[in-house]
Amino acid sequence: MNIEKHDLVHEFPDHQHTIRHLKMNDRHFAKLFERYNDLDTDIRKIEEGGQPTTDDVLNELKSERVQLKDDLYCFIREAETAQ
Repeated sequence: MNIEKHDLVHEFPDHQHTIRHLKMNDRHFAKLFERYNDLDTDIRKIEEGGQPTTDDVLNELKSERVQLKDDLYCFIREAETAQ
């Protein structure tokens, strides 16, 4: 099965420079970024069949990933607007 990548670079390719800058200079962004990547890894493992779970757990993980992605995008937009 071909599982789609959801890492931030694939989600927001036009903002790679800002993402890199924020990861290095904003601790809160870096922490959220790390949590987002951890969630994405966990979800991919489940979807690839390597880690058993329930649909409810998978949906909760996906919901948290979406919320984090929204939060991270707000950071990115704010940083780019401030420039």
